[in-house]
Amino acid sequence: MRKLYGLIGYPLTHSFSKKYFTAKFQKEGLTDHQYELFAIKSINKLSKTIQEHSNLKGLNVTIPYKEVVIPFLDKLDESAKIVGAVNVISIEDGRLTGYNSDFYGFKQSLLKWLPLDYKEIEALVLGTGGASKAVIAVLNSLNIQFKLVSRTKSDNAISYEDLNSSSVITDSKLIINTTPLGMAPNIEASPDIPYHQISKSHYIYDLIYNPEETIFLKKCAAQDAKTKNGLEMLELQAEKSWEIWTS
Repeated sequence: MRKLYGLIGYPLTHSFSKKYFTAKFQKEGLTDHQYELFAIKSINKLSKTIQEHSNLKGLNVTIPYKEVVIPFLDKLDESAKIVGAVNVISIEDGRLTGYNSDFYGFKQSLLKWLPLDYKEIEALVLGTGGASKAVIAVLNSLNIQFKLVSRTKSDNAISYEDLNSSSVITDSKLIINTTPLGMAPNIEASPDIPYHQISKSHYIYDLIYNPEETIFLKKCAAQDAKTKNGLEMLELQAEKSWEIWTS
């Protein structure tokens, strides 16, 4: 019987994971392995999906289920507890264990890219949605001070409007976009920040990988900033998923 892996989310119009793992299985000669998409309209259908596929060994989890899936699991790994979200599920003897490989993927990618004195850097995280959770957890683990930016000002976040009348952009040498602004097919969108304050001393990380260079990255690169997209993070988290499923 084939060993089955897959991705749950809704909608699933395109999938990095299926493309990545299908290519990986072919390259490594794992002809009895398969990766499929499970576009379930409700997280309540998770149990039925697993029951209908007795050969299912592991799942990736994407929007909108990274948080709401937690009550359906038997156990949480420390990585998922730290982040408060799950993007990997291992299935063993009917028991479901949740992990977060986004934490690992972003942390390794960031550390390989930042200068050695990164702890002196202050960070700015654009967006407070689900995608920001792993980023926040990583910054906390590295003792990097940061501010959050949201469309609406709150006790935990400043607003985009606040950026125009402050030195936050100038002072924050690491800026991370966790919003979907600029993601295909809406590639003309970009976060509303004062780009003229970006300089060659800035490190700009966009979690988006499609397109390869977003308008956000282009605008920052035009100010001589160092830029990076989210592809390496995705590849690292995918390999971590594989390690979790096969360990």
